Amino acid sequence: MRNPILIGCGVLVLAVAAFLLFGRGGTPGDTSPEAGFARDMATHHAQAVDMAFTIRDKGPAAEIRNLAFDIINTQANQRGMFLGWLQQWELGQATDQPTMAWMSGHGHGAAAPGLAAAAATSGAMPGMATPQELTRLKDAQGEQAEVLFLQLMIRHHEGGVQMAEGLLKLSTRPEVVSMAQKIVSGQSGEIKLMTELLRLRGAQPYPSIMKSQ
Repeated sequence: MRNPILIGCGVLVLAVAAFLLFGRGGTPGDTSPEAGFARDMATHHAQAVDMAFTIRDKGPAAEIRNLAFDIINTQANQRGMFLGWLQQWELGQATDQPTMAWMSGHGHGAAAPGLAAAAATSGAMPGMATPQELTRLKDAQGEQAEVLFLQLMIRHHEGGVQMAEGLLKLSTRPEVVSMAQKIVSGQSGEIKLMTELLRLRGAQPYPSIMKSQ
């Protein structure tokens, strides 16, 4: 005979877990992949916008300046959408969850392979520039600054693509999936453009972090 107290406790545990994952009325909960993606990608985008402002203010060649404007406009707007989702879902912009913890899947399926899975373990967002690299970019001038910006931003975009692809493996929520698909498409296209801009300057990208997938 089943113990009704144990059954009741089991139901309560499942209810709490469902609330944390899906929140009220089916909206994503605090530990959901959607909420984690929104928080981490907002941080990831903020650094890209910062780097784009840095190179723009150095008076670069027209094609670099135009690229910087595109990154600023696109990623600032997307970041606003991420933060808007969190507000709509009645979730905080900050959380006790470790960075990239959402990549572990939380019961939504297998974690993304390769570097993305490692990021979920290490807590590091893929592609982010280090403080030392940001300082080098701020100090660089002329073509040296353009080359460094392109190298850092290619790697940054590769990380963003991996995060978006990770979300696509874990979520079916329409607006989040649509945004992740736009990030994969848009940033993959910009990676190709930036690689060509580097070639024209006699330089190459850093070793691709995509190879570790």
